[in-house]
Amino acid sequence: MKSWDLILVGGGIIGLTLAISLRKHGLRILVVERGEPGREASHAAAGMLAASGLEIPAPLRRLAEESARTYPEFVHELEDESGIKVDLREQGTILISRTGAFPERAERLSADQLYKLEAEIQLTPAKRGLTHNRQAEPAFLSERSVDPRALMAAVIKAARHRGVDISSGAEVRRVVIEAGRATGIETDKTSYSAAAVVNCAGAWAGCLGPVRFPVNPVKGQMLAVVGGARIEHVVRSEDVYLVPRSDGRTVIGSTLEDAGYDKQTDVETVKRLLEAAKGLLPTLSEAKQHDAWAGLRPGTPDELPILGKTSTEGYFVATGHYRDGILLAPVTAQVMTSLILCQPLSQDLAAFLPARFHI
Repeated sequence: MKSWDLILVGGGIIGLTLAISLRKHGLRILVVERGEPGREASHAAAGMLAASGLEIPAPLRRLAEESARTYPEFVHELEDESGIKVDLREQGTILISRTGAFPERAERLSADQLYKLEAEIQLTPAKRGLTHNRQAEPAFLSERSVDPRALMAAVIKAARHRGVDISSGAEVRRVVIEAGRATGIETDKTSYSAAAVVNCAGAWAGCLGPVRFPVNPVKGQMLAVVGGARIEHVVRSEDVYLVPRSDGRTVIGSTLEDAGYDKQTDVETVKRLLEAAKGLLPTLSEAKQHDAWAGLRPGTPDELPILGKTSTEGYFVATGHYRDGILLAPVTAQVMTSLILCQPLSQDLAAFLPARFHI
């Protein structure tokens, strides 16, 4: 029976990026994905690389900023290996806030400055849009965004190019433990052997034994439209965000829902998101809905990732990235590779270790 150096459970952006990183060091890697690789949270994401947002918990900011810094190199390498163009956009983000609370690095904008950047944005929303009618304040933040679906296509192709083995359509039942050490996995179809196992299963990470990680699915509904006024910048408010794609689509999101593993979209929720978007950009009334979808983010009790060794020898975890899996993929691959290979770490992982949950 064939065996591998490591088995990664989960074929999303975290698992596949880590697989590529480990293959660079010559390890034999198997990725096992319950569905189709890249079709869960990674496929559903908006792709904002928002490392400086107020939503980023303080312990995560250094890790997030380092990952954002390395993103152009990360994308360049993927494009070179896959031949797939990844839509990495450099135009930045316009923040619209009713409270005037902005990240430290944001540059406040006058109405004239905002008009020069995005002439169609409306600071005093119509009643049908944002929930309050007071004029909001604008600011500019230097951020990037990426199309997660193009990114995932490139990651999958690059992983295969590197010689990563990928098994899809198999549900992992358990991690096999022998003499206190992880020695492989058992799926609903077969079993696989390896010297170590990494749980990168996203919202499903807590479903595997022998360690039960406190990871729960957080549903997010989104939609994409075409037509109406074309924006060049990501636009983000307290109520909604708009993310432009280079192919002409505008992605609108998103909700945070405790709905278990339900990925169904709700017509009223999607309509509410669209109305909130129109409150910022009234010309979206002329747009047509292209698509609507929902994804499941892997949330943790403290909204921080779980990265590191578990108390079971040979069993590692890289999950719980919540809303920031796309952003954190490069730095997660870097630190987890160093950890697995017993190399010095470039980042302090104390806040993210599984031990904080006694696992």
